[in-house]
Amino acid sequence: QVQLVESGGGSVQAGGSLRLSCAASGYTYTRYMGWFRQAPGKEREGVAAIFTGGGRINYADSVKGRFTISQDNAKNTVYLQMDSLNPEDTAMYYCAATNIAAVIPPLLPWQYPYWGQGTQVTVSS
Repeated sequence: QVQLVESGGGSVQAGGSLRLSCAASGYTYTRYMGWFRQAPGKEREGVAAIFTGGGRINYADSVKGRFTISQDNAKNTVYLQMDSLNPEDTAMYYCAATNIAAVIPPLLPWQYPYWGQGTQVTVSS
């Protein structure tokens, strides 16, 4: 069983930055790690995903050029650097893990069986 713990959320003004962290424990090998978000009244959506073996990353169009996903395998930790934040980025952010077979890192919530509890990001205008 994989346990995921997110941290790094908070409140920031538009144009600001935050870095989220996701620490994995338990059975720590997972093929893909992803970041998702869910705003009130909206469905959960994929933000970014990374192949933990290195080299493949996938971003949602809404965050390309602003968010960067990275990993530190020695620490079993995945990061999401979020720059140029705007109020539309306000949401609960979740880290997730999967061993699903995929050509590119998946961004659909149903493809991920392991989830963290989430960390809130609030961007004010």
